[in-house]
Amino acid sequence: MAERVEAQGMGASPEFTTAVDVERRGAVLLLTLNGPSSRNAIGPSVYPQIQAQIISAASDPFIRVVVLSGAGGFFSSGGNVRALQDSAKGTLADATINTDKLNAMVKAILESSVPVIAAVEGGAAGAAVSAVLACDMIVASRNARFTVAHVRVGLSPDGGVTHFLRSSLPRQMVMQACLLGEPLSAEKLAAAGIVNVLASDGDALREALALAEKIASGPPQAIGNIKQLVNAAAESDIATHLDREARAINLARFGQEAAEGLSAFLAKRRPDFGQAQRNGEMQEKVDP
Repeated sequence: MAERVEAQGMGASPEFTTAVDVERRGAVLLLTLNGPSSRNAIGPSVYPQIQAQIISAASDPFIRVVVLSGAGGFFSSGGNVRALQDSAKGTLADATINTDKLNAMVKAILESSVPVIAAVEGGAAGAAVSAVLACDMIVASRNARFTVAHVRVGLSPDGGVTHFLRSSLPRQMVMQACLLGEPLSAEKLAAAGIVNVLASDGDALREALALAEKIASGPPQAIGNIKQLVNAAAESDIATHLDREARAINLARFGQEAAEGLSAFLAKRRPDFGQAQRNGEMQEKVDP
């Protein structure tokens, strides 16, 4: 079942409209940026739509993975330059509201218990790079380019892009990309471990959906814990993180997912984590 959420890109006029197409594919929620006239531009009206879908997916027991993609062979051109120019006619408070919306979308992707996979065909620029880098895994076509282009129009990057890049790339490489606005190729990012899967041109979405289905067959609570632990690791000292990991695994030992996973391993059969989840829901109803 597919639906469409209409949202304005950064432009105020209809020609910049970008729709967020929403489609359920089994346990996978596919979100597609669809704005042909603007190469899927995103902005203050698009960010809350993506944020809302991500938050909703995390509370839906039937959704295990979200895939974020762009229509028409291109992920997203980022913010609309004309709208950025027009925004200077407003106030600093107005501008701050807009960047707060971008940051809220990025945080929703990072903090969701549901893994989010970016499927990047063609390329991503500006704020769209922030959205892609916030995702838990990235599938990109070999021809894809990631451009932090803010400097070209007299701006500095936002949406956490410098944090994400600097966490994985040498300082000088990030400086070159941001100071010159030069594209980073998908192949270079794959070599650095940022892009997980390099797909043939035109196959990024197919590969991303295949990856999503693999993840969706796993134990959802354990996967949510893994995402939280990995994201917290860089900001934690080892003693704090050891305690965090210990608590997570010890609590998990008594859950339905571990019971099913361990039983399946010993019986040499494939685990059914969907059944484990259903058993857990029944237990909650009987013994709240």
